[in-house]
Amino acid sequence: MSGPFSSLKVVEVGELTSAPYAAKLLADLGADVIKVEPPGRGDRARHRGPYPKNEPNPEKSGLFLYLNTNKLGVTLDIFRPEGMALLERLVADADVLIHNLAPPEMDRAGFNWERFRQINPRLVMTSITPYGLSGPYRNREAEELTIWSQGGLTYLNGAGPDTREIPPLKVFGQQSGYQGGIHGAVATTGALMAQLRDGEGQHIDVSVYEVCASMLELTYVYWPYAQRVASRLGAKPVQPLEALECKDGIIFLCAIEDHQWKAFVELMGNPAWTEEELFRGRGRRTANWDAARLFVQEWLNEQTVQDLYHKAQAARIPFAPVSTMGDLLSSDHLKARGFFVEIRHPVAGTLKYPGPLFQMSRTPWEIRRPAPTLGQHNHEVFVERLKLPQGELAQLQEKGVI
Repeated sequence: MSGPFSSLKVVEVGELTSAPYAAKLLADLGADVIKVEPPGRGDRARHRGPYPKNEPNPEKSGLFLYLNTNKLGVTLDIFRPEGMALLERLVADADVLIHNLAPPEMDRAGFNWERFRQINPRLVMTSITPYGLSGPYRNREAEELTIWSQGGLTYLNGAGPDTREIPPLKVFGQQSGYQGGIHGAVATTGALMAQLRDGEGQHIDVSVYEVCASMLELTYVYWPYAQRVASRLGAKPVQPLEALECKDGIIFLCAIEDHQWKAFVELMGNPAWTEEELFRGRGRRTANWDAARLFVQEWLNEQTVQDLYHKAQAARIPFAPVSTMGDLLSSDHLKARGFFVEIRHPVAGTLKYPGPLFQMSRTPWEIRRPAPTLGQHNHEVFVERLKLPQGELAQLQEKGVI
């Protein structure tokens, strides 16, 4: 069976992560996605890596290769009238337009909802921008570190009021972009359902700043409820609830309920220190965790991660290994579910990629083509689909429009 979005036509004007990831999620489920890149340099992701053998090559960037599977790739300067005219022709035949141009770039190109709606009233246009298309921050520039920090996540993941000597932390990579892309893809599918019902498209405005702020969970209510600022390194309301070292790696300990703690004590062999008054009851254990932690760490020094994990699992204690990237690549479970797939690219060669995020019984996820080389499908899209004369294509290439 073909993918569930096999009849969907998508145009993506995206760089780095958010719009490319949103379009990839649709492409991997069958959508016909045309990716528009700037002529010459292409998508900035091509220049971020990582690269095989650490040898920079815009056709071998792991970030680009992963984010752009199943897409046709064209080059087009949308800031020139001839380029915008061709983009309009692509949009006229599309169901979805996904982009992450910053608002000032949108203004400079004349890239806006009113323009495209006049061309295609059924179009769903999804704009994924740092701060959204309205508000006082609309025109501010922002990268991953900016949004992750301003959205509150680096503080939550770093220093609290009592640990100011330790700086806030950002997780690795382009996580805000991935989150913006996921939200953009979900919103797009919702708008497509409305399009099927009402016969009209609509404009989706995704603010990655707001996406990050929405991920803070219950930390908002810590202050009005308990006058506390949540932080990874701040005092936790219950313990043990943290990652500690075993002799061959790191394991996350969670034994906050009395029955979990009792099972953990039994797993440790009922050491005498657990009978001390200091550690009886959840409140005392939490208040005196600094002392208890020393005893627990001494015991953990003799344990292996996997052995302890399986023993804790059998005792219904919710411990978890803290996996390295190597652990994930060698995971028997992920292998059994077919999570990692090998894809052959004409320049980068055969590499292993993350595969399906979910399993669908009737319309499965599939890889139909690797990420495009820069401008690989210019002839197929502009000449074969848009019927642009071959001579005109050559002239536009000479002028740098394509």
